Amino acid sequence: MSLTSQLAHQSTDTLRIALPSDGAMYDPTKSFLDKCGLHIERVNSRRYTATIRGIPNCVILFQRAADITSKVEEGSADIGIVGLDRFSEQRRESSQAILVINDLQYSRCELTVAVPTSWIDVDCMNDLVDVSLEFRQRGKTLRIATKYPKLVRAFLAKHGISYFNLIQASGTLEIAPQMGYSDMITDITSTGSTLRENHLKPIVDGTILKSQACLIANPNLTKTSQLMIKTTKEVLDRIEASLNAREFFRLTVNIKAQSEEDIASKLQGKELLQGLFGPTVSKVYPQDGSSVFSVTLMIQRSKLLDAVNDFRTIGGFSIAVNQPDYLFYAASESFEKLQSHFA
Repeated sequence: MSLTSQLAHQSTDTLRIALPSDGAMYDPTKSFLDKCGLHIERVNSRRYTATIRGIPNCVILFQRAADITSKVEEGSADIGIVGLDRFSEQRRESSQAILVINDLQYSRCELTVAVPTSWIDVDCMNDLVDVSLEFRQRGKTLRIATKYPKLVRAFLAKHGISYFNLIQASGTLEIAPQMGYSDMITDITSTGSTLRENHLKPIVDGTILKSQACLIANPNLTKTSQLMIKTTKEVLDRIEASLNAREFFRLTVNIKAQSEEDIASKLQGKELLQGLFGPTVSKVYPQDGSSVFSVTLMIQRSKLLDAVNDFRTIGGFSIAVNQPDYLFYAASESFEKLQSHFA
């Protein structure tokens, strides 16, 4: 039975999640979901379906990254994880698919304009405007190899470049100028090392799109059943709460003080030590009978060391730092966003 036939036979209560079947996003996506407590159980690498431990009415569908957007658009998958670059390029104007979580914090890269290093006088998009006009004056057309014609065409138009031909290619683009079938390229890059090794350089202001893994969904999935809605919310809740938690640490600090009011006085005026929601203070009972209180709060990752030093200045000791697995807010922003698109 084909995968399409299998999808057609899935229960209407089954949440179908499309994930990259191979390529650069396969392993990072599995690792990301593991951190979210969504452990994929796949029989073997040749099996294109899998399950998530502890969520029985959910199925993973491994798809080519290039197909995930269309699968979510047509409704044969309910949720998908894909690169923002592919979603932006492939999404149709009348698409049912929406961007639910813009940044899953992995697979970061840029879609950028790159030219041969031999073009020593070409460093910015204004220079490229001149190049395209020079080509035209010589009776030629600037040829640009790309896998992203929609995004590239819009970007070039924005910068006033009208005379060019897009050469669509599916393989390795960096070699295209050396092979002679294009003059320059636009491609995805993470570090720029592959461009440099192939005698190419990125244009300074030539970043077309900053991309990363994102989560997309078809809002029609929330019109099906209460079980589907519950499952969708559970999956989105775990992902969102895991992402929230990565931005914070939990600090637990012991401070000698006479009372909770004394602790409050020590913390007064120190905005950093108010944490995310405010400190929690509790009594500690040391063996020597001294008066000690424990203060616990959530602090942003970027402010951790500043908070530790502030606690030291007011007598804090035995400062413990923990990374929470989840941080749930009052409501799931991603689920509410999904709900807002169906009426």
